[in-house]
Amino acid sequence: MFNRTTLVVLIVALAAGLGLLAAQRLSSERVAPAAQTRAVTLFPQPRELPPFALQQSDGTQLVPGELHGHWTVVFIGFTFCPDVCPMTLAELARAQKQWEDIPEAVRPRVLFVSVDPERDSPDRVGEYAAGFHRDTLGATADVPALEDFTRALSLVFMKVPPPEGAPAGQYSIDHSAAMAVLDPRGRMAGVIQPPLDPAAIAADLRMLTEASRD
Repeated sequence: MFNRTTLVVLIVALAAGLGLLAAQRLSSERVAPAAQTRAVTLFPQPRELPPFALQQSDGTQLVPGELHGHWTVVFIGFTFCPDVCPMTLAELARAQKQWEDIPEAVRPRVLFVSVDPERDSPDRVGEYAAGFHRDTLGATADVPALEDFTRALSLVFMKVPPPEGAPAGQYSIDHSAAMAVLDPRGRMAGVIQPPLDPAAIAADLRMLTEASRD
């Protein structure tokens, strides 16, 4: 025979199971588009970003409103990066070439943000980013502003001192390899994790752009 304790445990377990089932059903309804994406992992609900202001190479500030109307892939790094940054931007450029036929007013964007303002001026960042694809945006800011911006995107970076005996300017930067995906309202809507598949990224951003226009 079941005693009272066993009965209570069974009732709690049943309630938890029903709650989990309901939550899974609700989650699947909210993230229906995610089932159709291959490279972009969409969140159940996009989240608003706090105000930010980054400096662009043309002397203007990049503020949240500048990103409205486009799906945007945000990648952080630095121009002295020996491997991850150039490889990632090259892969993203391959994706960008596949959506060049999308009207400029709604065309997906790639935003490269340098987290090394000590060595990367806005001009340098802009030239570096455009070297991979002419549409790639480049920006930076001071360290406190960058920390706030990256924290809002769940991305991280950290300055790594140079090896003993090396010049002080030969430091490196550890940073997230994942990329944030912003929706046309400038909200963080998802992430892209390596390894990258340019064709899948291009297909996902095209689909999301078309869905936003419906």
